Amino acid sequence: MAEPVTLDRREGPYGEVVLRRRHEHYEIIANGTFLMDTSDGRSERLLIDAARDALPEEARVGPSVLIGGLGVGFSLAHAAADPGWSRIAVAEREEAIIDWHRQGPLAAISGRALADPRTVILHTDLVEYLRTSTDTYDALCLDIDNGPDWTVTEDNESLYAAGGLAACADRLNPGGVLAVWSARPSGDFEESLRNAGFSGVRTEEVPVARGVPDVIHLGVRPG
Repeated sequence: MAEPVTLDRREGPYGEVVLRRRHEHYEIIANGTFLMDTSDGRSERLLIDAARDALPEEARVGPSVLIGGLGVGFSLAHAAADPGWSRIAVAEREEAIIDWHRQGPLAAISGRALADPRTVILHTDLVEYLRTSTDTYDALCLDIDNGPDWTVTEDNESLYAAGGLAACADRLNPGGVLAVWSARPSGDFEESLRNAGFSGVRTEEVPVARGVPDVIHLGVRPG
């Protein structure tokens, strides 16, 4: 495997973020932990589709979605390609990642979506936003860690505990869907979702070439 080329390295309030290129693909590294790359966006697209498909029939006309975070832009681009979403918000705390999309090489993935009038980029920490905002959405699609059991920073761990899941429920309209991407399934997180009052809890697998499949954890806020 070819050695990656570092394109940008930034120190921010949450630590170091790095953009690398390996052949034609780009990689994002946060505090030394691999987050994602542009080699295969199936799981990022399924995150959006699974949330949309889990919505009750009455919520499928012009639903709104909050995506956390921006990553390499696959989830945002996929949501913007669907005219059914009426409002698309993306919470991203790293200014560097936003810059890479607005002015850097990741604009090739997200440029059209960023120009879409339905799209709003929220430069904010997702965990703090969920706890303090009064905005509500029909779907929350969360992909800020490698999963509930493998967080990028310790602060993110609270998102998957009772208080964080209660904040997610508060940001959802009745019947709204919480979808959480994970690099591996977590039975404990499924139980946490049920304990937090979510219904219809299930896990969808994303096939991978080898190893444990990526998954999307899903739960619905009761109406």
